[in-house]
Amino acid sequence: MIQRDAHLKISGDGMGDDIGLLDMEGIRTAVEWARREGWNPGLRDAEAFAAQDPAGFLGLTVDGELAATISLVNYGPSFGFLGFYICRPDLRGKGHGLALWNAALELKPAHTIGLDGVTAQQDNYRKTGFVLAHASVRHGGLKPNGYAQNDRRLSALSAADAAAVDRFEQRHRLFPASRLRFLADWLHHDAVALMRDGEITGYGVARPTHDGWKIGPLFARDVGDAETILRGLLTRVPDGLIFLDTPGTNRAAVDLALSLRLQPMFETARMYRGPAPEIDTAKVFGITSFELG
Repeated sequence: MIQRDAHLKISGDGMGDDIGLLDMEGIRTAVEWARREGWNPGLRDAEAFAAQDPAGFLGLTVDGELAATISLVNYGPSFGFLGFYICRPDLRGKGHGLALWNAALELKPAHTIGLDGVTAQQDNYRKTGFVLAHASVRHGGLKPNGYAQNDRRLSALSAADAAAVDRFEQRHRLFPASRLRFLADWLHHDAVALMRDGEITGYGVARPTHDGWKIGPLFARDVGDAETILRGLLTRVPDGLIFLDTPGTNRAAVDLALSLRLQPMFETARMYRGPAPEIDTAKVFGITSFELG
């Protein structure tokens, strides 16, 4: 689970736990633990998430067995995102998770770090410098009948389009840093862009999960464009459950989800340690993922 020769010396944990970088098997275990927690990850999330920062996943072992996981994936020195903070249920309450949390923040101190955490843990996150930016809400329900519709302005995206998509995101302040390596893998999922005069003006991705399909990201200049992209994506998705994660600051995104009879399922707290990035959430109709931002 922990890479050979990747065991780390962490100051101040005081527990004698073994902390190191997770190998691919360990990353897949973290994703499986997330599934057991009810987070419903995508079927290929481990590979896509590791593509951006293979050294972004840490594990803590007790007696040679994986006890806790965390990810702090860096998008260069300016921005990182924290996720997969999970301790094995039988070992909770013993300080293992906190030791790993502190280790991650010590080892990968990006200028700004974001997270989408459960709202009940906000006070604990504040203790290590995280400040609330906004709520994020997961909406879920059955794919609406008769909603899916293609539009001639929609163009299928592939990994070859990653650089163009990355430039679009940066130009419109839709993500705090370049994430080219991540996008090159993420665009292997069903993805479409809304084009005007040969330029991307919005795009979305649908990926299969253990239970239904998640839409994310869904970036558009307004709700009309977001609907056009979403309708096109849903022509590629079978009947069944769909999920859309919306920033609470974008009322149009929340209303779009509700208009499709997608029900709020749970809420997370988007928090940042360090200067909060200037993201234009009015154009964010679907968050990429709660694990990587």
